Amino acid sequence: MGAVYFYHLTDSPLEQALPMLLDRARGQGWRVLVRGTDPDRLARLDEVLWQGPADGFRPHGLAGGPHDADQPILLGVDTPAGGFACVMSIDGAPLNATEVGLSDRACVLFDGHDGDALAIAREQWKTLTAAGCAAQYWAQDGGAWSKKAEHPKP
Repeated sequence: MGAVYFYHLTDSPLEQALPMLLDRARGQGWRVLVRGTDPDRLARLDEVLWQGPADGFRPHGLAGGPHDADQPILLGVDTPAGGFACVMSIDGAPLNATEVGLSDRACVLFDGHDGDALAIAREQWKTLTAAGCAAQYWAQDGGAWSKKAEHPKP
């Protein structure tokens, strides 16, 4: 059973944090689903990922194309998590305990400067941990990630 990691973004926007987290996930050999709530936002992230460094190409695509099953990183709205080792929820996209359990890692990335995003992330934490999911809460701290909480506590 996987675990869900909550990433509280305070020092950098999603457009900077997501590529780094995707690189880490791909470094584990994981196929990654980035689930959002807004197709336009995902299209902008698609552009950001194409603009990465030449030596850091991130093969990816937007859901709905003919090669979705072959994409190492797929960006989608309401895309089922089956076949992905890692599911990343952005912008309050839903994530359930079954998906966490079937993945190697699930991630919830949220903007620490947005009160609504904070409220959604808190609710996701409560719901997922109450369902028995292991969870960790990470916050940006001066450019580095710092683990602030873990459930269940070791």
